[in-house]
Amino acid sequence: MGDEQPGGLLRAPRERQPVGLLELFFDLAFVFAFTQLSRKLTSELTWTGAYQTLVLLLSVWWVWSLAAWLTNRLNPRHPTVQAVVLGTMIASIAMAALLADAFDERSIVFASVYVVLQIAMALFFGVALPQPERRIGWRLLIWSTGTGLLWIAGGVTGEAARAVLWTLAAAINYAAFTLRFPAPRLGRITAPEWPVAAEHMAERHRQLFILALGELILVTGLTFTRTDFTADRIGAFAASILTTVLLWRIYVFRAGELLSEAIDVAADPIRLARPMALAHLTMVAGVVVTAVGDELVITQPLGHSDPAWVAVLVGGPALFIVGRALLEHTVFRRVSPDRLIALLTLLGLAAPLMFAPPLLAAVVPAAVLAAVVLSDAWDARKHPPAPPGDRRS
Repeated sequence: MGDEQPGGLLRAPRERQPVGLLELFFDLAFVFAFTQLSRKLTSELTWTGAYQTLVLLLSVWWVWSLAAWLTNRLNPRHPTVQAVVLGTMIASIAMAALLADAFDERSIVFASVYVVLQIAMALFFGVALPQPERRIGWRLLIWSTGTGLLWIAGGVTGEAARAVLWTLAAAINYAAFTLRFPAPRLGRITAPEWPVAAEHMAERHRQLFILALGELILVTGLTFTRTDFTADRIGAFAASILTTVLLWRIYVFRAGELLSEAIDVAADPIRLARPMALAHLTMVAGVVVTAVGDELVITQPLGHSDPAWVAVLVGGPALFIVGRALLEHTVFRRVSPDRLIALLTLLGLAAPLMFAPPLLAAVVPAAVLAAVVLSDAWDARKHPPAPPGDRRS
């Protein structure tokens, strides 16, 4: 196919698939989005605020996922693809700027930007891809139009109805992805229709997670510089940085490193991509929640621990562990017992930590993560690296 040549619109099938500088530049827009989400949750640390933040995170992740799949098949060095990626980035920045007030006075503006972005990307898929892949774009367009009506309707209704409509729209999007976007006469997306570039797809997800950790460092550092450099705040800052380092170390251990190989050897890469995306979404959610906890504990490391504070200080690392366990299961078809032990330990310690100062409520999850890192190191010494799909426990 002529388009599958170096410099063509499509990636060449046997071409190496490294992530380009354009895609790294594009992902910076989502660092801003993650910062906005953590700020929203910090300012509205209630069940309602947490739920709204979750819905908005799902919308942000959806846009990023569409862009990642687009550049997985299309050549990011082609001028047309570059223009589309940059346009998507600009729209994503605008969408991120609206996140803080998306459920309030700017709801219709946020919904409009989001829907236009979805439909525009679906149209580009439908026009740019050759047959039979072009049908992927039309499937996306059908689903994006349907959910877009729910987003717009939610933008012009009251807050309670908005939450219901936007939740339904997000749920439909992710259900459609799970079912491979079935559509009348078009059927579902098949593996031959969409050849997955394993190295590229794995690297995009790894890159976004590392950038999310960068957002965590940014929030931690900025919060610390705005406070007095007292011993308790220095301790809270140290615990926050240590937590970030531990999250990174747990992520890259084996499963994170072998992700591209797991996709490459899978009989159906699209089926493997679904839990991979869910795992990274969950881990990024954990990082966003951890950023909220870090900001709170650095601001007030001593005194009474509000239950909501304990929820984010423990919940952030717990969410990360859940996502990391799912990633491990995706790559190796098993989950290390230390992941489950760490999760149960965090959940079990949540109630007692409500009677401890915030600093201790931050140090304890860091200690649990450190135990996971030590367990991984011990496992690495005892056993050789397992290949993807290995079921050894």
